[in-house]
Amino acid sequence: MRLTWIQPEDLVGHAFAQAGEDGVDVADLRARWTVAGGDDAPVRSGASETPAPPELRALAAQLLDELDRRPSPYDEAEPTALDELRAGWPAGARREAADAGRVHGAWLGRAAGCLLGKPVEKISRAGIREILEATGRWPLTGWFTAVGLPGDVAARHPWNRRSATTSLAENIDGMPEDDDLNFPMLNLALLEDRGAGLTTEDVAQRWLAELPAGRVFTAERVAYRNLLLGHLPPATATVRNPFRDWIGAQIRGDVFGWARPGDPAGAAALAWRDAVLSHTRNGVYGELFAAAACSASLVAATVDEVLDAGLSVVPAASRYAKAVRFARETAAKEPDWEAVVDAIEARYGHLHWVHVLNNAALVVAALVHGGGDYERSITAVVSGGWDTDSNGATVGSIVGGLTGAAALPQRWTAPLRNRVGTTLAGFDGIGFDALAARTVAVSAP
Repeated sequence: MRLTWIQPEDLVGHAFAQAGEDGVDVADLRARWTVAGGDDAPVRSGASETPAPPELRALAAQLLDELDRRPSPYDEAEPTALDELRAGWPAGARREAADAGRVHGAWLGRAAGCLLGKPVEKISRAGIREILEATGRWPLTGWFTAVGLPGDVAARHPWNRRSATTSLAENIDGMPEDDDLNFPMLNLALLEDRGAGLTTEDVAQRWLAELPAGRVFTAERVAYRNLLLGHLPPATATVRNPFRDWIGAQIRGDVFGWARPGDPAGAAALAWRDAVLSHTRNGVYGELFAAAACSASLVAATVDEVLDAGLSVVPAASRYAKAVRFARETAAKEPDWEAVVDAIEARYGHLHWVHVLNNAALVVAALVHGGGDYERSITAVVSGGWDTDSNGATVGSIVGGLTGAAALPQRWTAPLRNRVGTTLAGFDGIGFDALAARTVAVSAP
């Protein structure tokens, strides 16, 4: 049995890669690792095929600890501390009453966008296109299907094995379990229990009580491990965690935005308490951006208003803000979606498919390209590849909030059967209408 996203020897390659992104010189550490026989390439699947011998594993742990101690030239421009972040946030926003129809649309939009992306998670952009062309469905306009898919294409680009049985056109029957829905529901329950007094420690305790370790991944799994080792937040995000700039926190922020309609800074403050359990810097900014954007989506009229709100809570000099601005400008001037994704890949394609910067750029570009049209937005972002279910969820959430439930196409919402599957206590089988009603209740000023 190989535990993924946790063993020191499997984290070293990712740590070196992130150090390179952070401008940290690790040539000496890399040399020690390779001379000892270690592989410095990041492990795509989360675990190497065989465990390292004890001596190599011990060296990996030492190197990870040394990497944690080395400063980055980005430290000043990319703070994680709340006080430093808040200093740049806008003041004077007026929290508004939640519109039940728009909250309902956000929940439905998130689910359908996630479900669209589930079967092709981990499949490359080129592979997604080959699947669609082989079934006569390019460009993407509907659910994926295995009907008519040639065997050789299926062998080259296998569906996500955990998702294909519940997320292809021929077998969709309600919204199956997914972490992109579990985290919003978990955070809804936290808001119901703790309200504005919610703390990072509350989030940690709820994870331990409600989320099996096998249902969290990358930075979240490392944070979970750190909790069990006795580390407290914010150390849970920083100890031997090369994934702290990845996408995990960005998928957790929506409900904090829905709980603070029209108040992006208030939404971001709630989201920060969740994000710092597992992430730092750009990883945290992903959740702040998502929360602020979702806050605006419930009261705004345009995608531009939503993106302005998201950017308002992210340090302007950060790599995250630069990725958002690049994607926004590229999509605004280039109507050809494939050319837009080509440009994003040229700049961010070297990053892991679960990193936050490449995925954030793709999300923003799809929102601009879609212009508030639900189908155009979610099909664009999913066809762009990388973290397809998470990106489909975030784009679907924002556009669903902009349009409201009544305006969402039935072809996307009807298969959800107003039902969510989950292992979270008290949520299995819950309807999106019930989730919306509970969200409206916690959003009351």
